[in-house]
Amino acid sequence: MDIWQAIILGIVEGATEYLPISSTFHLIWTAKILGISQTDFQKAFEVIIQSGAILAVVWLYFPRWRQLENLFPLVLVSFLPTAIIGLSLYKVIKSIFFENIALQLGVFAAVGFLFIVFEQILKPKLSKNAESITIKEAIFVGLAQALAIIPGVSRAGAVILGLMFLRVKREQAAQYSFLLAVPTLLAASALDLIKSAPYLASRPDDFGLLVVGFVAAFGSAYLVVKWFVVFLQKHSLVGFGFYRLLLALVLITIFSSTIF
Repeated sequence: MDIWQAIILGIVEGATEYLPISSTFHLIWTAKILGISQTDFQKAFEVIIQSGAILAVVWLYFPRWRQLENLFPLVLVSFLPTAIIGLSLYKVIKSIFFENIALQLGVFAAVGFLFIVFEQILKPKLSKNAESITIKEAIFVGLAQALAIIPGVSRAGAVILGLMFLRVKREQAAQYSFLLAVPTLLAASALDLIKSAPYLASRPDDFGLLVVGFVAAFGSAYLVVKWFVVFLQKHSLVGFGFYRLLLALVLITIFSSTIF
C-alpha cells in the first residue's frame, strides 16, 4: 500500500461509515479495485482508520452532550444486542461473510431495494423524536443494527430504517445512529486491534500510512456527518437505494468473471 491508496481508503471509510451504504462493503471493493490484498497490515489499517471516523463524531457531538444526555441510556440499551451477537458470531463474520462476494453484492442490492420500497410504497409518517422511544424499541434498534454483521447491510442504514419503522424522524434517526456508532465501533475496533497489535508493533515503518489514513477518515467523516443530518431534513433514503442498485450492477458487470 502506498500513501495515495491510504488516503483513498481513509476517505472512503470516513465518507461511508455514517451513510446507509455500508462502509465495510465499500472498503472491501475499493481495496479490490486498487489491487490491495487482504494482508495483516490491511486488516490493521482498516481498524485504525475506523477510529478516525469515530473521533469525528465524538468531536462533533461532545460539545452538545448536555443536550443529548437523555439519549445515552437508550443508546447503551441498543448497543447491548449488537455486542452480544457480534461477539458470538465473530469468527463466522470474518471467515464466511467477508469471503462471499455474491452474498455481499446480493445483500447490498437487496437493502437498496428495501429503502425504495419502504420510502415509496409505505410512505412512513415520521413524527417522533429519538428520545421518545421505549426500552423495548431501543432493543429492537440494537437487533436491527446487528444485521450489519453481514457486509453490505450498513450499520447506519439498519439503525435509521429501524427507527423510521418506529416513526422517528429521519434526521433524529441519523443522529441516534451516529451516537450508537461510538460504542459499537469502539468495541469492534478494540477487539480487532487486540488481535492486530503484535503485527503493528513489528511494522514501525508503516506508521505514516496509518496516520495518513486516520486523518483522511476523520476529515471525510466530519464533513459527511454534518451534511447528512441536514440532507435528511428534506430528503428520503430513495437516492441511497438507487445508488446501491446501480453500484451493485456496475460491480457485477466488471467482476462477473470472478463472481460466477
